[in-house]
Order: sequence, then C-alpha cells, then structure tokens
Amino acid sequence: MHKSITSPQNPLIKQLIQLKDKSRERRRTGQFLLEGKRELSLAIKGGYTIETLLYFPDLFSESEAKSMEHYNVKIIEISKEVFQKLAYRSTTEGVIAVGKTKPHSLEELKLTSKNPLILVAEAPEKPGNIGALLRTADAANIDAVIIANPKSDIYNPNIIRSSIGCVFTTEIAVGSSEDVITYLQKYNFNIFSAILQKSEPYHSQDYTLPSAIVVGTEATGLTQEWRDAATQNVSIPMLGVIDSMNVSVAAGILIYEAKRQRDFK
Repeated sequence: MHKSITSPQNPLIKQLIQLKDKSRERRRTGQFLLEGKRELSLAIKGGYTIETLLYFPDLFSESEAKSMEHYNVKIIEISKEVFQKLAYRSTTEGVIAVGKTKPHSLEELKLTSKNPLILVAEAPEKPGNIGALLRTADAANIDAVIIANPKSDIYNPNIIRSSIGCVFTTEIAVGSSEDVITYLQKYNFNIFSAILQKSEPYHSQDYTLPSAIVVGTEATGLTQEWRDAATQNVSIPMLGVIDSMNVSVAAGILIYEAKRQRDFK
C-alpha cells in the first residue's frame, strides 16, 4: 500500500512547494520538481535519479505509478487539492516527481564528437527562451548547450515545461562568459558571435570545423567579451522594420546553416 497525502499543509508538500518556487531551495537540496509523463520518461532516459513520485489517481493510474517501483522510487498518492498546489500547469497528466539535480560545470561537459557543434547563450533572461533554445538544440541534435552568465537555474519549472523535457536529454553546462571563452579556446573552437557590428552574413561562414554559435539577449546582445573572442561576428539580414528577432529563432537559423554545411550529420 502506497503512502497517501491529502492535505496541502503536510510538511513534505510544503517543502516541495518551496522546491518548485525557489531556485535557492533547489540548490540547497540538490533536488527539483518535474511534472508530466513525457518529462518523467525523458528524465529517466537522461539518467536522472527519481527519488519520489506523487500521483493523483483520477489522472494517473495506480498501475502506472507501480511501474516506477523498479526504479526504487518512493510512491505517494495525493489528493486533487495537493496536486493543484504542486502542479505548475493545469494540463499535467496527474504525475509529479522529485529528481536529483546533476552537476553542469564545464569540466563535466561530455563531447563525444570529434567535430562538435555547440550553442552558447549568454545571460538568457526568460526561462521560456531557454526552453525554446533547448528544443532547437534537440531538434538539430547538436552536441551541447552552454549557458554563460546564467540568470536562472536550469531546473526552473518554466524551463522544464517550455523545453518539453529535453532539458534532461541535452548535454548542458553553465559558467561565466570568461570561463566559457577559455574552455572554447582551449579546445580550438571557432567562435561565431551573433553581433551586428563588424559582422559578416551568417551564410558566408564555414561551420564545418568545431564551432560554437553564440547568441545574446534580444535587449542588449552579447557583451564585449564575446565580440573580442569571436573568430567572426555573424549577422542575419533583417529585411523588415525592426532590427532583432527572438533569440531562439536566430539560434535556429544559425544552427541549421551549420548543420546544412555538415550534411545534417
């Protein structure tokens, strides 16, 4: 018989709400909250340890919950009231899990390709944009995503949600811009910084050697560090009235040009 929790005032539920809402709590405990069947399966596929599974039986069956027992997961049945307190979105399929975070230092980055293509995003502010960047990286099957000068932790529920769980299956590292540049230079990456000033059209460059495509925020762009470190600044022709596009769209254009030159391999 699985444990059952019916009150949102339960100490464990209060602790999990903190985990959902506060990055400080996620860092302190080394845990995070995820919800949804696809997200759960991708976390398992990505090698994450799932410690606890909480399920609302009207939406997620007991047999589905029991199938998680062979992962040595603690299983708890919860009431609708508890589920609504914990769920980040209303359409979740009745399942919430507690996972253990992974280290994401540059030293931990595993690049198996001899000719890697990676995306670097400097100081992305909106979790939704980070999720979209991760989906773009997944779609193109690039080797890694590095977040330089991060503004939020990658286990923010909005990043998990907007990445549709591919945050768990993408090779991700975080570090300061200075450390990321040092890392890229150490491994002889060509650095293509998406900057308008002193730039060449993105499609005129050769991305067939180890390459890092670097994008900044829509508001302020990349810092001077990335302008100085760039092998080449590249720009996307802006043919309309405004002079910028969504960062994940820009990243997608640049990444797919690189993949085209590599015969989509």
